Amino acid sequence: MKNIIKPILLLIFSSTLLLSCNKDLDEKITSVDFSRLFSPTNLTAVVVNKTSVRLTWVKVNKADSYVIEIFDNGDLNFSGTPVKTIEKVNPDEIPYTVTGLAGETNFSVRLKAKGTSVEDSKWSGATFKTDAEQIFRPVDLNEITASQVILRWTVGETATQIVLQPGNITHTVTATEIAAGAATIKGLTPETNYTAKLMKNVSTRGTVSFTTLIDLGGAIRVDPTDDLTTILSTANAGDVFALMPGTYNTQDIVISKSISIKGARPANKPALTGTIFRLVDGAGLELKDLILDGTGSKDGNQMIIYDADLATPYAPFKMEDCTIRNYVKGIFYVNKKALIQSVLFKGNIIFNIECNGGDFIDFRTGVAITLDFNNNTVYNSVLARDLFRMDAGGSTNFPGIKSIIAINNNTFNNICNGSSRRVLYIRLSSHEITFNKNILSNTDGYYTNQAATTIKEMSKNNYFNAPNFTVSSVSRSQNDSGEILLSQIRAILIRAQVFLL
Repeated sequence: MKNIIKPILLLIFSSTLLLSCNKDLDEKITSVDFSRLFSPTNLTAVVVNKTSVRLTWVKVNKADSYVIEIFDNGDLNFSGTPVKTIEKVNPDEIPYTVTGLAGETNFSVRLKAKGTSVEDSKWSGATFKTDAEQIFRPVDLNEITASQVILRWTVGETATQIVLQPGNITHTVTATEIAAGAATIKGLTPETNYTAKLMKNVSTRGTVSFTTLIDLGGAIRVDPTDDLTTILSTANAGDVFALMPGTYNTQDIVISKSISIKGARPANKPALTGTIFRLVDGAGLELKDLILDGTGSKDGNQMIIYDADLATPYAPFKMEDCTIRNYVKGIFYVNKKALIQSVLFKGNIIFNIECNGGDFIDFRTGVAITLDFNNNTVYNSVLARDLFRMDAGGSTNFPGIKSIIAINNNTFNNICNGSSRRVLYIRLSSHEITFNKNILSNTDGYYTNQAATTIKEMSKNNYFNAPNFTVSSVSRSQNDSGEILLSQIRAILIRAQVFLL
């Protein structure tokens, strides 16, 4: 019995001693005073509003305030002099936002805690990079000419230079320009898309894009309030007309002299509504940076009509970077004895051309020595007829002419969408066609059923949901047997391009 009691008493004594020691240890820990504050933990720096940073951290016990220093060196060595110092941040101000930093700059920030009758904590650090600023104002279209522009930004904000591309044009910003928040940049190229960056040393403070006007030095300015029909009908050979932005309501316009009509501001194209051009007397016509809208046109006719027989050639026709829409019969019609030196469609966006009563490009009794249709986008059009039509009547009237037809790098979506609709209805006795690198999608049409159609080269075209261009069984059909790009990735790109129009 004695042998059992002794171990039990020993165990009770040991436990009591251990509890007493733990109690004393707890009392000592809770009453420990440190000579230095703990460093702030979980310091994070998040950029807000491009050039400000929001700092957050865990509050330090017994800290009365915090000191923040920001350096523009982007590392944690914190060498040199801080660009910003905040001497006192109260605990109830966490998170704290520092504003007014330079844009597009690598920074480092450090933070320490301060208390009463205790040494400051050691520093905690973090890094961040601000975004490029945007203090440029939108460019006023009335402050753009063919050769210069006025660029404006927030008055009083400093900058060192403005850099423009293309051309790597550098303009040094003066104190006067800073005070005014504006600079005039001269020596620009007409009809050019520019991007300007406002710089403060290596940091970007603003970015803006604009397009210079056509050179009005030799051009005649036309405003929407002017009588465009009369002005063009009475033009002199060689006249260049610069149309200011706005809407021009016209009907048939007779063009008897070779002239050019251009939008003065390519980024803000003027719209000609109901316009039909009728060419006579061998006239040529150049159209650029315009919107041609057939809504309300007389008889729903074609956009361009050659309206007089002529033994000598008509001057060239050229249409570039235009938007063409809502014509009922088509966009180009030659049903006269007319030989055209050249026809060019380039970089246009064409849609909602129904072709009810005519074909898209329609030569009946005339012919073009060259026809180039390149880099255009045509969609939701030619639903009732053929795309390119050139009848044998052109060869009958001009038997010595071989027409060279180039149709390259275009997108055709939802055109000729019928089993009897042809893309190439060409019956000239002397011609040759190249049809390369085009996209055809969402159409049941096919190329041609004409034995006279002469395709010299057909290669690298893309097809999506357009089955009849490679395996049409129509009598005398000509299918694309050249290199065809049909990869899945290409098909996805085709769909992305044509359905985002």
